[in-house]
Amino acid sequence: MDSTESWVIPAPKSDTINGDRRQNHRYHLQLELRWKLIRRRRVLGTGTGYTIDVSSGGVLFDAGRHLPEGLNAELSIVWPVLLHNVAPLQLVAAGKIVRGIGNRIAIQTVQHEFRTLGAPDESHKPTAASTRAKPPRSAAFAAFSLA
Repeated sequence: MDSTESWVIPAPKSDTINGDRRQNHRYHLQLELRWKLIRRRRVLGTGTGYTIDVSSGGVLFDAGRHLPEGLNAELSIVWPVLLHNVAPLQLVAAGKIVRGIGNRIAIQTVQHEFRTLGAPDESHKPTAASTRAKPPRSAAFAAFSLA
C-alpha cells in the first residue's frame, strides 16, 4: 500500500440546504392591512389584505390580487397593541416588491415606523390618565421595534 494514499472518505454532497437561511426571524402574524402600489411617487393602486408573516427585513402578505415585482409598496398594518392602553397603532412599512406568487406578495422593507391613530372613542369622560399630554401623531412604539 502506498503511503500517499488517502483514507479520508469524502462527505456526501447534498442537493438541498437544510433550515431557513434568512437573516431575520419571521413572525407568523395575520393582521389586517391597507397597501399602496407606488411608482415615481405616484399611487398606482390601493387595496386591502392581511399579513402572512413579518420580519425586520420584509413582509409577506396577501394583497387580494397579484402585484408586479420591482414596484414600491407602502403597507399600513393594523397593530394589535394599544399605545399606553389608549391609542391604536399602525405599522407603516415601505419597500420594494421582490416576489409575487398569485395574491401572495413579498416586499423587502427599507423603512418602517409605528404611528398612532388617535383614541378609539373620544366621547368618554376624561380621566386623570387621559388628561395627560397626548403623544405626537407619529409616536414611535418603543416596546417593540422591528429594527
